[in-house]
Amino acid sequence: MRVSDVRAIVTGAASGLGRHFTLELAKAGAVVVAGDIDTKALERLNSESESLEGTVSVRKLDVSHESSAAEFVREAFLQTGGVNVLVNNAGILRDGLLVKEEIGWVKTLPRVQWKQVIDVNLTGAFLMTRETVAEIIRRKIRQTVVINISSVSRLGNSGQSNYAASKAALDACTRTWALELASYGVRVGGIAPGLIDTPMLRCISEEAKSALIMRAPLQRIGTPNEVWLAVRFILECDFFTGRVIEVDGGLSF
Repeated sequence: MRVSDVRAIVTGAASGLGRHFTLELAKAGAVVVAGDIDTKALERLNSESESLEGTVSVRKLDVSHESSAAEFVREAFLQTGGVNVLVNNAGILRDGLLVKEEIGWVKTLPRVQWKQVIDVNLTGAFLMTRETVAEIIRRKIRQTVVINISSVSRLGNSGQSNYAASKAALDACTRTWALELASYGVRVGGIAPGLIDTPMLRCISEEAKSALIMRAPLQRIGTPNEVWLAVRFILECDFFTGRVIEVDGGLSF
């Protein structure tokens, strides 16, 4: 697939990796419908994209709500004439240890904190993929791509049982959906970034960040553009499906 032929939905598009993916797609001439819960940041993205070769339209989206996901997908197909790429990028952190002994009591990870992350990172990707691919099949659109943004944390990371579980499950879905959807001309791939210079990275303590950097052979933080190159590879390589690319400086060795 040529990037200039892409008609994409990008979730979590208002900041971080999603914002970068959206702008790079538009620079290459793609048509992008960008969704996020942060409407003010979407407005800034919209203004920033006005001079680019492709087009970007923005809409509020809460991927964890079934009705919001379904309505967004319907509007995206109307706006683009037929979506052929979905980038499941929306994700949140709600870090906390499963159990932690405090003075005189034991603190536990609240169920609501677990559920918030699973609802956005995993269920959100499920809903967006289900709705998008169903419409792709109805319209008999061929040569389409779903890209799931996973994380190096899928292998397990202290204080991130909810986040790690959501990303490990998303990897399993990547493989499962690749098997199920190949006959419809849908390729499904994943990308597992390590420490990348985005707003989400600022949620991690400096101590934890430094320890992770020292574990990676390249011993540095990655850039959003280095993750974008993996997105572009998946789009352009028609023989790629069912795998997750690690863009992590070797952190997951």
